[in-house]
Amino acid sequence: MSRRREWFDDERFWRDTYDFMFPPERFEAAPAEVSALLKLAKPRGKAVLDLCSGPGRASVELAKRGYRVTGVDRTRFLMGKARARAKAARVKVEWVESDMRDFARPAAFDLALSLFTSFGYFDDKSEDLLVLRNVFASLRPGGVFVIERTGKERLARIFQPTTSQRVPDGGWLVERHEIFDDWTRIRNEWVVIRGGKSRIFRFHHTLYSGQELRDRLEAAGFADVKLYGSLAGDAYGVNAARLVAVARKERQRSGGTSRARRSGGRTSRLANR
Repeated sequence: MSRRREWFDDERFWRDTYDFMFPPERFEAAPAEVSALLKLAKPRGKAVLDLCSGPGRASVELAKRGYRVTGVDRTRFLMGKARARAKAARVKVEWVESDMRDFARPAAFDLALSLFTSFGYFDDKSEDLLVLRNVFASLRPGGVFVIERTGKERLARIFQPTTSQRVPDGGWLVERHEIFDDWTRIRNEWVVIRGGKSRIFRFHHTLYSGQELRDRLEAAGFADVKLYGSLAGDAYGVNAARLVAVARKERQRSGGTSRARRSGGRTSRLANR
């Protein structure tokens, strides 16, 4: 599908910010994070969709544990990193280079993941709902979806217009942040400084509170949506480190009518918010 280019289409952004986004300690934390999310989600089977799988942090760790993983990402640079990581770990992962707005594989997965604030990128906010509907369709009845991201409640408490950090190679990342569109989106400017040269990257994404994310998931057909403050299952609130939503696709009832079908009127109203 042909679409207008957006910030995430720029491969240079992912190459030049990779060391900041994915330092070694982030990969070292993957085993504990995967253990926590599996305990939280309790998937009924072994087929997993890792949406926006990036360099394969979760995908490779799940494959090591015997899960059949499909990693989906649109960024060629990150997919190359993921393939190399899987090869080094001697595990098999199905890698699919695709936009998450386009990927759907009906009733194929027991567990779907969207980790590390990889949901809410698009200029058109309605496309977030399209992604959720794709995930819903891709899950088997009884399947579960885990979203892990920054929550609006926490961001409102800790927001700083400018921050900076240094990485081991001596480079600097200066971040500037601006809230806009009635506190529904955040605009970011990252200045990457290395070897006396600087590059500027601008990107933005949609902010979600716990209730807003729950509404979106229910609009897509999910049931039994629970919110947590971490993958370890901590309570969600203003002091929560992360916003984690665990949503389930109901198993088909004997009468053949699922909750998603029964609540069609409510779903339509939520979808138009």
